[in-house]
Amino acid sequence: MNATPDSIDLTRREHADLRADTRFRWLVTTAGMIVLLGLTAAALSMLWGGRQAFAKFGLAFFWTDQWDAVQQQFGALVPIYGTIVTAVIAMLIAVPVSFGIAFFLTEIAPRWLRAPVGAAIELLAGIPSIIYGMWGLFVLAPLLGEHVFPWVDEHLGQLPGIGMLFSGPPLGLGMGTAGLVLGIMVIPFVASVMREVFLTVPGPLKESAYALGATRWEVAWDVVLPYTRSAVIGGIFLGLGRALGETMAVTFVLGNAHSLTFSLLEPGNSIAATIANEFTEADSKMYLSALIALGFVLFMLTFVVLTIARLMLRRLNRQEGH
Repeated sequence: MNATPDSIDLTRREHADLRADTRFRWLVTTAGMIVLLGLTAAALSMLWGGRQAFAKFGLAFFWTDQWDAVQQQFGALVPIYGTIVTAVIAMLIAVPVSFGIAFFLTEIAPRWLRAPVGAAIELLAGIPSIIYGMWGLFVLAPLLGEHVFPWVDEHLGQLPGIGMLFSGPPLGLGMGTAGLVLGIMVIPFVASVMREVFLTVPGPLKESAYALGATRWEVAWDVVLPYTRSAVIGGIFLGLGRALGETMAVTFVLGNAHSLTFSLLEPGNSIAATIANEFTEADSKMYLSALIALGFVLFMLTFVVLTIARLMLRRLNRQEGH
């Protein structure tokens, strides 16, 4: 049976589509592999750069609080502790405030107010971190040091046990201030994610809850959050990753003191702030290697946090039957 011209053209188009699809598949695969290669190369380069510090101090590098550039003794405990504490404070502030903003914009705010407030949240997300740092140093820190921290030290600092977190000189600079600035920085990101996912909740689902007599709080807690919890948790962990790696805003208000203290009113340090402050002052190979090793520690810390987030989301998806 002879092939007709139409069948020949159809075959040619099918072959052309197949070749185009193959090229597109290889193109997007290459793009994905570039991300993995870049991530791996960054981790290995930092590990190689910090090899001298890891070789000299071993695992003790992670739990030693000494940081002495003169004696060439370095430990990452204080920066690690400061990074985790400030990030936790930031999320304790950002998560409930972001939830309130998102629920207000999706359920309570009048329509004429939703667009301006939503635009303001997006504008806050676009402000450079150094602006937050300067505002924290010149406005927030003096305000806290003069009016807030003295009251905190006098009243909360005297409590048994937990009082150690709130006792100390009211300098205005410290881990509490850094956590507060970080929380303000993270709020726009988490709030934007929560607002978008809250908008995906079907209207009839919420209307049914209201029809049964549920309050707005019950609708938020029993309907909106269960429906969107996977995306909400993902947004929270993205905000946590931002808080862990923030540099300039923290550097301005943290105090940059290599001392291990449980007080949130006293200065501390973080991994990013230590690297930013001391990288240009590294006058020896060991000093430079210790700073690069800190960068590798921050990389692994962020990687672990995001991995935990992925595992939690996968578990939630399994429980939901996805």
